[in-house]
Amino acid sequence: MVKKGEWVRIHKVILEPSERAPQVPDDTKECPLEMWTKGFLTADAEIGDEVEVETVSGRRETGKLIEVNPYYTHDFGKCVPELLKIDEQVREILFGGEK
Repeated sequence: MVKKGEWVRIHKVILEPSERAPQVPDDTKECPLEMWTKGFLTADAEIGDEVEVETVSGRRETGKLIEVNPYYTHDFGKCVPELLKIDEQVREILFGGEK
């Protein structure tokens, strides 16, 4: 059970592929337009339930409850030593090496 007031993420399909605008590129038209939103749960629920959340800006949205306490999992990848060298070279060219 996820309690009212918990920070959660919801998912909702805004437009099905058949509802997409005709000027949308063909590869985009094949996919639904989806929304993922984070907010505070307005009532107790279970993962998978259709719920309402209130975002930090006060907007209310509905969707399927998919995650509790969501967090960022992306990064910018592993260190690329060549980019460190390029940084040094660019600083030397532009600023005489000063940081």
